Amino acid sequence: MGSSSSSYTPKTIYLDVDGKVQRVIFSRHCSPCDIRDLLCSSSNIARNTAVLLIDSEGALISIDPTMPANTPNNLYKVMPHSTNQGEEKEDMFQNVLSQVAEQFTRAFRNSELKTEVTNRLAMLEKRVELEGLKVVEIEKCKNDLKKLKDEMTSGSMRVNCNCKYNFTDDGKKLSPRRDVPNYPKYTLSQETIDALKKPTFDVWHWEHNEMLSCLEYMYHDLGLVKEFNMNPITLKRWLLAIQENYRDNPFHNFRHCFCVSQMMYGMIHLCGLQDRLTMTDMCILMTAAVCHDLDHPGYNNTYQINARTELAVRYNDISPLENHHCAVAFQILSMPECNIFANIEPESFKQIRQAIITLILATDMAKHGEILDSFKQKVDNFDCTNEEHVKSLKMVLIKCCDISNEVRPTEVAEPWVDCLLEEYFMQSDREKSEGLPVAPFMDRDKVTKPTAQIGFIKFVLIPMFETVMKLFPQIEEIMVQPLRDSRDHYEELKQIDDAMSEAQKKKTESMYLGGKKK
Repeated sequence: MGSSSSSYTPKTIYLDVDGKVQRVIFSRHCSPCDIRDLLCSSSNIARNTAVLLIDSEGALISIDPTMPANTPNNLYKVMPHSTNQGEEKEDMFQNVLSQVAEQFTRAFRNSELKTEVTNRLAMLEKRVELEGLKVVEIEKCKNDLKKLKDEMTSGSMRVNCNCKYNFTDDGKKLSPRRDVPNYPKYTLSQETIDALKKPTFDVWHWEHNEMLSCLEYMYHDLGLVKEFNMNPITLKRWLLAIQENYRDNPFHNFRHCFCVSQMMYGMIHLCGLQDRLTMTDMCILMTAAVCHDLDHPGYNNTYQINARTELAVRYNDISPLENHHCAVAFQILSMPECNIFANIEPESFKQIRQAIITLILATDMAKHGEILDSFKQKVDNFDCTNEEHVKSLKMVLIKCCDISNEVRPTEVAEPWVDCLLEEYFMQSDREKSEGLPVAPFMDRDKVTKPTAQIGFIKFVLIPMFETVMKLFPQIEEIMVQPLRDSRDHYEELKQIDDAMSEAQKKKTESMYLGGKKK
């Protein structure tokens, strides 16, 4: 609190005391005794004698804060008041003098109080102003989020594929689960931080808010926020927009997005990619993983093409879903409030954009053989300074992460198989109802969990991960061996299923023959 002395202006008057000019300055600390001493000592008047202040016209002047200032040419005359008029008048003048002095003291105290109140009000006004700025910023963020939400709801942001069939969930509107500025910031334990870097991470134990915080942590931990000068609030908005543009499919949902992104983060650490690739490569790998299945409708490319959906028509039957994921990803990034690349050079953004598109398009399984064969030709003489080699590696890495569920422990991996089969069966049921071709591995009447997994693990997963293992031998124990164990596990399940089917068949035949003999 500032001192009140800076706002007080002393009162100055000029007195005629026995023909002499006296300049008197009244301080705020002036008391009744001080005034009396002043007047009495100035005019050699006894202390028990009352004094009066007379102006040039002989009028009595009241001594209080409102008394007019004067000049040396217009003096107030100090006049003693005789005590011969009696003790009664003496008491009266002493009374008046005390009251006048009290008025001065009260005035000075009021001035101090006023100054203190003024200073306090100034401080409060400043605090209100600062708080007001915070409120304005929060309100701006809320309005931005509301606008973002409205755009997603109305379809201006969510690119609904107005296909032959409406893929939206019965017209349900998406609504953000939290306000961005108040987006929960979880403090991750050291145990969680360590687990995030491993393929054994259990993705089923986390809510959406927690997964968003984990993704945010990954971007900070890899140094991407600092390297690309990302606004932390923009990163939060971007992640929130990403989450809201994953549909609630059984398999291709936001948890799958997090699963793939976490595996990519784990492989970056496990393979020591930070020492072999650039920060730009790290950013491309992570961002492509986060965006790789945006707005997936739950029906694959085969269905899109056979049903002649708008997506298939728009992209000429060439990876319609993957092209759509890219389009939605960059539509989100095109909004200033979600553009995590707003602070980089246009040429740099152009290169990052092209690289992200290349990786997302690489997740189309129709290109699997072509991409893996290309990488096999380079792996034995891999050169980290060769752009084509690095590009090929990044394409294989995102493919590994996209289909890496069987690398995880059985209790984490098996629920994903159930989710995938549920999505497959939804598609095959629709294909049957529409008279479209049905893939055997999606037909609920033909496929079982073991038969769905054995061929995929043996002929897709193991060959691809073993190729990557040539470049990064350290993944064998943590990633390749679990795939082999998973293959053996499903082969055992298949043998049990086959044995049970054979037993059931023999039992049925026996019952049939027994009934025929009777």
